[in-house]
Amino acid sequence: MEPIIETRDLCCTYSIGTPFEHKALDTVNFTAYPGEYIGIIGHTGSGKSTLIQHLNGLLKPTAGQVLLEGKDIWSDKKLTRQARFKVGLVFQYPEYQLFEETVYKDIAFGPKNMQLEPAEVDRRVRESAAFVGLTEAQLEKSPFELSGGQKRRVAIAGVIAMEPEVLILDEPTAGLDPVGREDILANINAYHRAKNATIIIVSHSMEEMARTVQRVVVINDGVIPLDGTPHEVFSHGKELIDMGLGIPQVTQVFQRLKELGLPIQDGVYTLEEAKGELLALARKGGKLC
Repeated sequence: MEPIIETRDLCCTYSIGTPFEHKALDTVNFTAYPGEYIGIIGHTGSGKSTLIQHLNGLLKPTAGQVLLEGKDIWSDKKLTRQARFKVGLVFQYPEYQLFEETVYKDIAFGPKNMQLEPAEVDRRVRESAAFVGLTEAQLEKSPFELSGGQKRRVAIAGVIAMEPEVLILDEPTAGLDPVGREDILANINAYHRAKNATIIIVSHSMEEMARTVQRVVVINDGVIPLDGTPHEVFSHGKELIDMGLGIPQVTQVFQRLKELGLPIQDGVYTLEEAKGELLALARKGGKLC
């Protein structure tokens, strides 16, 4: 299977030739395949946001390439424009970017810019609203009458309405309460299942990454030191902590149990796995103290 999007030796340097020159990405090779659900983690300033802004052409590489379906998005202006529709990007706190009179008009903004027929715009608006749990009645409201979580849904729906083949979300659950976080993740999962779209989520929540994504990519100081399944990545607990990252709390607990001499496997990262490990330990006659 060919990647739907990839970077080849991607480099990005800010403020070249000034005292503030800074290399944000250094020869990054990143791939995402059709239908994948990927999580990107890294400390503040690691290069996460810089990477995702290259994936839909918001930033132009200092060196290297960004390829969408095998074509360099910067080799032709048409390809650059296509990338911005095919790769949807939801920024952190996207609700601050709402501006239309009604929820319907806000969601319709992207499809209209794609010069679609009115009937197709209407279909996409209503379908994307349903994906994120917005009602027909809410479509006619001002977005500024809605709660913070509902505004977040409107902003996500506005990107989903363009039906991107790759949907990228930067900290989509930031600032939401636990119920709001679960709702947003469920909305994203519904879109992933229905459209088989490639999903890329940037998050600081190791727990969310552990139980949501299929693959975790770690960015540290502009490079990718770890890339694999959650099980593979979170088994590198010490390295992640040295990079200034956390690991799921359940993983921390089980690492400590292993240090105490219990026969615990590496990379326990969800409550379901923890339950299974403890039951297996009990059957073997192991003790926790």
